[in-house]
Formats: sequence, structure tokens, C-alpha cells
Amino acid sequence: MADTVNIPVIDARHVAASYTSGPFWDQRVTVAVKETTLEIAAGETIGLVGESGSGKSTLGRLFLGLISASAGAVLFDRKLIGPKHKPPAGKLSVVLQNPEWALNPRLKVGTSVSEPLSVLGVATRSEKLAEARRALDAVGLDSSFVERYPHELSGGQRQRVAIARALITEPRFIVFDEAVSALDVSVQTQVLNLIMDLQQQYGFGALFISHDLAATRYVAHRMAVMYAGALMEIGPAELFYGRARHPYSRALSISVDAESNARFALQGTVADVAQDGCPLRLRCPWNVERCHRETPQLRDIGGGKVACHRAEEVGLA
Repeated sequence: MADTVNIPVIDARHVAASYTSGPFWDQRVTVAVKETTLEIAAGETIGLVGESGSGKSTLGRLFLGLISASAGAVLFDRKLIGPKHKPPAGKLSVVLQNPEWALNPRLKVGTSVSEPLSVLGVATRSEKLAEARRALDAVGLDSSFVERYPHELSGGQRQRVAIARALITEPRFIVFDEAVSALDVSVQTQVLNLIMDLQQQYGFGALFISHDLAATRYVAHRMAVMYAGALMEIGPAELFYGRARHPYSRALSISVDAESNARFALQGTVADVAQDGCPLRLRCPWNVERCHRETPQLRDIGGGKVACHRAEEVGLA
């Protein structure tokens, strides 16, 4: 993996996001992301994991400047971004879960890949085609793919095309939102290796969003675990190969550590969020009386940060 640098490409400072729903006489406010502080350096990948509905994709949209923050701010290269503060064109990109939704079935691959250049208006037709071939080559697809249509490609090839399109403007930051979850396991590994190779070559910062802890820790430098819109644990990816210190982090790794089932299996669903104390306490087998009355804050423990009153005990379990 590429070495990181000190200056963050993304600097989120106490950023939060809320949604309002319902008729104007009975509107409800849903907090999707609670105040979050996180930095991502150029050449660094932060892996963001959690169950569906935990706020991961909303945080990704905040980092891309697509939605307004209800509190705090997101800086890209030290400048405020958001719907009212547009980032430099082409310098932020996203790769989504299902490339077939992102690729127009009526357009040839070359046209789809070069579309960001058309939006920017920075190249002639022949130049755009040449750049599309270059981008496809970078993701391991030969130049003949410019003449193909999406339906002629496999799932892995379509995702490589989506990555090529994200790269064509040479962005400084890319959000990979469940970018490998729709792929077979063998293809997942190929795409994860491709992402790491491309990061070494291009030096972009990345947020890798997934519900799969095993895949995420493979590609990430650091990991952040999110539940109910709040960060539960942050630390080097190596920590998550061993004994992570938050019960939620350990629960997410049950699929690759069957021995943890009895000690860390959660009850209920992601919708069971406590409104006072620890948001996880209704589901957590490690909850104690303190968890009911006091919301844990992120605190430094052994090279990472953990929001759990019993983090030291969990780390030894």
C-alpha cells in the first residue's frame, strides 16, 4: 500500500447529518450521522464497516460534498465542500455496488468511461477515446473493451469499467460504496488487489464502505466501525485481525471467527437503538448498568479509539 502523508485530503470535523420526513405539520427528524471527526490522507484507505442502516453511505455522501451537514464541516484539501461549496471538478469520485446501474446499457464502454471528461469539457472526441483506453488498461482491460456494451461483460469486468470511469479524471479522493459486495468471492479478491495497486499508482485517498469486515480490513490502512450513525471503534486494520476492543466490532467478525459466537452475538436488529446510554446496549451481551445511564465516548486505547465502557475487558476476551 502507498505511504500516507500528513496533510489530509478529507478532514471531517464534528460533522453530522439529519433527514426530515413527514408532512410539514408533523415532521420527524432522523439523525443519520452523529457528530463525527475523521481524517483521510492522500494514499490512505479508511475502511468503514457496519450493518445496513448504520449511516455509512450517508457519511460517504458527506465526504463527497453531495449533501449538507447539519453540524460541523467537511474539508477537501483544506477547503470547505458541500452542495453550496462545490469541490474542484473531477477531484472526487465514487464507485457503487452495482455497476450495471451506473453504466448506460445503450452506450459503449468507451463512451461511458470517458463521460466525466465530456462533463468537464476538457478533451476532444479522439482525446477522450484515448483516455478511455488508458483508463481501461489501468484496470486490466484491453483497448477492445471501448467498443463493447455493458451486457457483454461479466460482473467483475463491469466493476473494472466503473473503476476506470472513476479514475479517468485522476481524482484525489474516491468513495468505494459496497464496491465488491455484488461479486463472487474470487472476483472480490481480484478487485480488492486492483484497488490497492491503483492507489499505489495514483495516490488517491479512499473511503471503502462495506458490511464485510474481512474484505474491508484486507484493503484498508485504518478501520472505522459505525453503528446508529456513530463511530464505535477506529484503529489500524491490523487490530481487527486480532481482538478488536468493541463488542460490535467483534460481532461483525463472527463470520470469520466462529468461536466468538456465544460471547459476542448480538440480539435484535440494527433498528434496536437505545435512546439513552450506549446505543448498542439493547443488543449487546456485554452491557452493564453503566451502559444504561452513560453514553460511551471514543477514547484512546492501545493504538486506537473505542467507544465502550468495557473495552479493556473485551480486548482480552
